Amino acid sequence: MFERQFIEVDDRYNKMRLDDFLFEKIPTLSRMYLRELIKTERCEVNGAHENAGRKLKPKDFIEIELDPTRGTAMRPENIPLEIVYEDAAIIVVNKPTGMLAHPTHRDKNGTLLNALSFYLNQGATDSATIRPGLVHRLDKQTSGLMLIAKTVKAHRVLADHFKRKMVEKRYVALVEGVIKNDCGSIDGPIGRYAELKLWSLKKDGKPAKTRFWVRERFADTTLVELEPVTGRTNQLRIHSASIGHPIVGDIARGGREFVRLCLAAHRLAFHHPADGRHMEFELEQPAKIFQLRNS
Repeated sequence: MFERQFIEVDDRYNKMRLDDFLFEKIPTLSRMYLRELIKTERCEVNGAHENAGRKLKPKDFIEIELDPTRGTAMRPENIPLEIVYEDAAIIVVNKPTGMLAHPTHRDKNGTLLNALSFYLNQGATDSATIRPGLVHRLDKQTSGLMLIAKTVKAHRVLADHFKRKMVEKRYVALVEGVIKNDCGSIDGPIGRYAELKLWSLKKDGKPAKTRFWVRERFADTTLVELEPVTGRTNQLRIHSASIGHPIVGDIARGGREFVRLCLAAHRLAFHHPADGRHMEFELEQPAKIFQLRNS
C-alpha cells in the first residue's frame, strides 16, 4: 500500500540533487526503488514532476508516494568486519571469501552491506543514518579490499573516478599449471550465454583485457598478480581459464577443488573523494592469503 510523505528542503541541502536528497532523507528504502519512484512520476517538487538530477533550493516542497513495506536492501546485521581504513567519507574493508557484497532477491542477509549498515549506524538516530554506498563489487567467493562511500557526495565522486578508470585494482590468484612467461596480457571478448546462464568468451561479447605478472612458481601451480583493464563479469576467472590456467578452486572452469577460490583483491589505489589525496592499500603477502607453503 502506498502512502504519501511530505518533506521541506532546508538550507543544508541547497543545490543537492533530488535523488541524493531522497537517499539521505529516506534511508529505509533502497537507491534503486527511490530512483524508480522519480522515474515513474511518484515524486513531485513544488507540485511538478522533476528528473533525478533536479537541483534543490531551500523551501522546496517535496511530495513522494511510496510503499514503506519495500524495506531496505541493507538490513543491519551484527557481523564482524575487518576494517582497513575509515574516515568521515569512506571506509575500506577486507571482505572475506564466501560473503556477498550486497543483498540479492535470493540472499537478503549476511552480506557486506548488511554488516556495514549495522557497524556505521550503531547508536545513530534516523536523521543521522549512514547509508553505505558500493562503488565497486567483488564476487561472493573473491576476498579482498573493497572501498565503500559513507556519504552521497563521496559515492558520486568515487563512482565517477571508477568510470574514468582513475582507480587502480590489483588481484592475486593461484592458478593451475606453471606459467612460463613472466608477464603478459590476455585479450578476449566476454559475453553471457543465456541458455546456459554462463559468462564466458564470446565472439560478439564486450571487449575485455587482463594484464598478469608471475609472482611465484610452484610444482604444479603459479601465483600471479592480475590487473583487470576492463571490468567484465567473471573476467579474471574466464581469462585465466582461457589460457589454460584456471584459478584453483574454480571448479566450473577446470580448477581443482580447494577450501576456497584462490582469488583476492590485494591492492587498491585511488584519490580521496573529499580532498583528492592519493591513497594506497595493500593486503599481506599473497601466500598468506591462500595459506600456501613454498614446498
